[in-house]
Amino acid sequence: MRSVNPATGEVIREYPEVSPSEVREQIERTHKAFLAWKETSFEERSRLLKNAGGILLQKKEDLARLMAAEMGKPVTEARSELEKCALGCDYYAENAETFLSPEMVETAASKSFVTFRPLGVVLAIMPWNFPFWQVFRFGAPALMAGNAVLLKHAPSTPGCSLAIGEIMLEAGYPEYLFKSLLVDVEHVAAIIEHPLVRAVTLTGSPRAGREVAKKAGEMLKKTVLELGGSDPYVILEDADFESAIKTCTFARLLNCGQVCIAAKRLIVMHSQKTEFEQALVEEMSGWKVGDPMEEDTRVGPIARADLRENLHRQVMESVEKGAKLLIGGEIPEGPGFFYPVTILTDVGKGMPAYEEELFGPVAAVIGVENEAEALEVANDTVYGLGAAVFTGDVGKGEVIAAEKLEAGSCFVNDFVRSDLKLPFGGIKDSGYGRELSVFGIREFVNIKTVYIK
Repeated sequence: MRSVNPATGEVIREYPEVSPSEVREQIERTHKAFLAWKETSFEERSRLLKNAGGILLQKKEDLARLMAAEMGKPVTEARSELEKCALGCDYYAENAETFLSPEMVETAASKSFVTFRPLGVVLAIMPWNFPFWQVFRFGAPALMAGNAVLLKHAPSTPGCSLAIGEIMLEAGYPEYLFKSLLVDVEHVAAIIEHPLVRAVTLTGSPRAGREVAKKAGEMLKKTVLELGGSDPYVILEDADFESAIKTCTFARLLNCGQVCIAAKRLIVMHSQKTEFEQALVEEMSGWKVGDPMEEDTRVGPIARADLRENLHRQVMESVEKGAKLLIGGEIPEGPGFFYPVTILTDVGKGMPAYEEELFGPVAAVIGVENEAEALEVANDTVYGLGAAVFTGDVGKGEVIAAEKLEAGSCFVNDFVRSDLKLPFGGIKDSGYGRELSVFGIREFVNIKTVYIK
């Protein structure tokens, strides 16, 4: 398993993969660690999780540079990601006991209540784009609920995967309770089939989600799937234009556009389309593309060469089918997997920029006649992860977000993001289940009824 620097194309380090027999042994040890862990108090679980958060902050600089080296995230964004992970540790350390407290229910019984018990070993299949946050977003509540974790991270970020495992050990977690497994995709099915693995969570593509759901379904195991999106950002005529432009730019270019909830389709009225395009070109052109280790870099490289090739294919096919390039669209010369900030306009049905998820710094502008058409276009996608609407009428925006947009997270006059206090997840091809908040920690527990006569 190789770690490659996407800014240079050079191999950072090679790591040995774990053999199938070693995987089976690790699963058994992790299950044994779970049997003891599930009996620990919330106080003890909280102490260790807070330790982990503290270590993330103590090692922030080294870990941020590791992220920048392995997947190209600007080091400034990497620091913010680690800070968010630490906040997540504190949040669940402080709230898990309340979230999982037994709930009394009045019935014909002398006493009846609902209690929340851990499931056991949970397999986490995590992506490369937020190599720490994605893991802690799931791992913090899973551990606080009393579960054990097997981490199968992306093949391109083995260094981050192992670093997280080391952090958990340093925090004081029992050996094998949280275990990073360096295994290839072909071995995942066997892990899911193992009887001691009780549930699976995946953040990845719809294709990967279908494969995992199929295998987990055969074994009757719980899954939570977060499978990406093609988020629409609807800009109505009465919106604060300047604010909308800045917000759409940030939401499109953060993490080099490699974000499931990025602003991928910008839907604007024809009456304002030319003005919108001019302002968008000016704003997006100001984001520096370059070495992710430099403090003023805002857009790093695409994480892998094959991902850049696919992104460029999507752009070129969209142009061939009638879209127009306002800026970008050419693969630069030189080392690394960089791709320029790109804006496509006149995007329509049948084009990859309309139908597919663009995972990179490419914005797709879609013109519409009115609000009704804007909402129709916004919902005209197989995805349903996030969506946003910009309007001067906040009351109307609330109705649109709550009732009209088909997505798991809908924002008014702001960019879509995950918040520890709110559930996060999607519908349609964006998956199912929720992470974060009370809903996230209850995904991987046995919601048990207790009835006493």
